[in-house]
Amino acid sequence: MEQKNIQDGLMDKITALAKRRGFIYPGSDIYGGLANTWDFGPLGTELKNNIKQSWWKTFVHGRDDMYGLDAAIIMNRRVWQASGHEKGFNDPLVECKKCHQRFRADEIEAKECPACGGALMPPRQFNAMFRTYVGPVEDESGLTYLRPETAQGIFANFKNVVDTIAPKLPFGIAQIGKAFRNEITPGNFIFRTREFEQMEIEYFINPDDDWKKHFERWLKETNNWLDSIGIDKKHVHDRDIPKDELAHYSQRTVDVEFDFPFGRKELWGLAYRTDFDLKAHQKESGVNLEYFDSETKKRFIPHVIEPSLGVERTALAVLASAYREDKDRVYLDFSPPIAPYKAAVFPLLANKPGLVKEARALYEDLKKAGVGLVAWDDRGNIGKRYYAQDEIGTPFCFTVDFQTLEDGTVTVRDRNTTKQERIAMRDVPAYVDGKI
Repeated sequence: MEQKNIQDGLMDKITALAKRRGFIYPGSDIYGGLANTWDFGPLGTELKNNIKQSWWKTFVHGRDDMYGLDAAIIMNRRVWQASGHEKGFNDPLVECKKCHQRFRADEIEAKECPACGGALMPPRQFNAMFRTYVGPVEDESGLTYLRPETAQGIFANFKNVVDTIAPKLPFGIAQIGKAFRNEITPGNFIFRTREFEQMEIEYFINPDDDWKKHFERWLKETNNWLDSIGIDKKHVHDRDIPKDELAHYSQRTVDVEFDFPFGRKELWGLAYRTDFDLKAHQKESGVNLEYFDSETKKRFIPHVIEPSLGVERTALAVLASAYREDKDRVYLDFSPPIAPYKAAVFPLLANKPGLVKEARALYEDLKKAGVGLVAWDDRGNIGKRYYAQDEIGTPFCFTVDFQTLEDGTVTVRDRNTTKQERIAMRDVPAYVDGKI
């Protein structure tokens, strides 16, 4: 279909649609909000859950060498001392002498304040971890942090997993969980927030193994997964981080970037962390974190390859990839497995008991079939119902009409093409299941 050029203003359109249709709301909205915090509404929660379930199904349930973990958000302070976060998790910060707003120095090219034009103070380091205290007294003895990443929970549990599961190298530990960073300049909707979720894997390999083959395989497999959930691969780009910009723990890092409406930015990252983390925790804790290879009878600290994705950034890339305008119609071209609603069921008229009864029966059959979330809508005219489902990305709409009462068929309308066909009502669950 002929489509408009929608790149201009796309971010504003996505943000407006997200609130209007129950994907994402401003945080603390009734109190005027809290800057750069966002709450996921009913449809946004389904979208996020579908993304996470797809990732988990692909990289945990779909493999024989992966084990799941759900580590605590609040950990012993020594974890963050060993990892280097307490001393080194810093961003360069500059403050305006005039308006006193603060900005990340590495994101400002001009020498004056971008907000008011005032002079900027010299950069100083700002630790991005949120502090908290364990126990009733707020002093150094109870100081710890909300985790800024999920990775350290995996490293701290490496020995527990090895001792209880006895995995053979290479193997991975996967986790989906919240992380918190006191970002100086969050923004661009849900792209950079202070509270976010990560989908992260630490993949452990023998240091004598060829890490490059594992690295390239993870790069390919994760990018393939992005394609499978509907992220437009034409807008996905691999960027090798120069050696002088690598994190202290990394021997190689690739940032996989996406052409967001506000520019090309990092979507996910792949890092070869060598043995930095396990060695650091072994030294700080005094606990032996070596792996014993029963075949070679050797002990060693495994090396690590880490694919790490943000759930919110992934959801934003999905929304940006899915947004379409077709004349006066807006629709989200979600991949069916990712769409919040897999199907919608309508009676043609809400004031005809026979139509409503048959439509409710179809709706209940679809729910029992386990195809996913199904929408019911009997409000207003049928055209408006179709357009509403288009805008939230429902792939298929089934309408029970008077012909249904005669021959047991219903119309199925395709979201993208708007074309309709008739199928037997008894075949609808199998039809939807086959599409997703």
